[in-house]
Parts: sequence; C-alpha cells; structure tokens
Amino acid sequence: MEQQLNQHINWNDFAKIEMRIGTIISAEIFKEAKKPAYKLTIDFGILGNRKTSAQITELYQPKDLIGKQVVAVVNFPPKQIANIMSECLLLGGIGNNNKVTIIQPEQAVENGTRIA
Repeated sequence: MEQQLNQHINWNDFAKIEMRIGTIISAEIFKEAKKPAYKLTIDFGILGNRKTSAQITELYQPKDLIGKQVVAVVNFPPKQIANIMSECLLLGGIGNNNKVTIIQPEQAVENGTRIA
C-alpha cells in the first residue's frame, strides 16, 4: 500500500536540498551504534570526503561498498552519532521488507555531481 504525502513543497524548498554523488572510499562495522550500521567515508570530489553512519547492514557487506557511487544529502548540519560526527545522509529506498537499498547512479559520473 502506498503512503500518502504529508505535505507538498515548492521548487524553492526542493532547491535547498544539496544531493550529490560520491564514491564510498571506506566502510566498516559501526560497533558503537545502537542499531546495526556501518561507518562510511564518501568522496564528494571538490566538496571533499564526508563521514556518515548508514543502517544498510542487511543487504550490504563493507567490502562490497568500497568503490560504489551513491547519492547523499550534503547540506544537513553535522550530527553526532555515537562516536562520529555524521556529515551527510546516504539516500536509499526502504522496501516492503524494511531493508534499505542504496540509491546509485546508472552510470559513473564525477564525484560531487549535483542531483537536479
């Protein structure tokens, strides 16, 4: 069953969200997290490397994430998650089984490319 939208936004609201493509350069088990997660470092090209935590342990192994291009929001304020400061939000889809599938570009593009 499809969920109802809570609220409509306008173009200006959407334009404030900085979604960029980056490449995962490191991934490890996040032992200190409350829920199963990985610590990731993502290379966003000219924007530099950013760290984040991602609850994607059910479908992915750390070694398989290295080199994957992903989409993330890069303009949220940093957020403390256990012992790391999260600097971006990895985007994914939540399936019927509540497992998160990461969003990836169909073809390789330059790190830092903005989603429009």
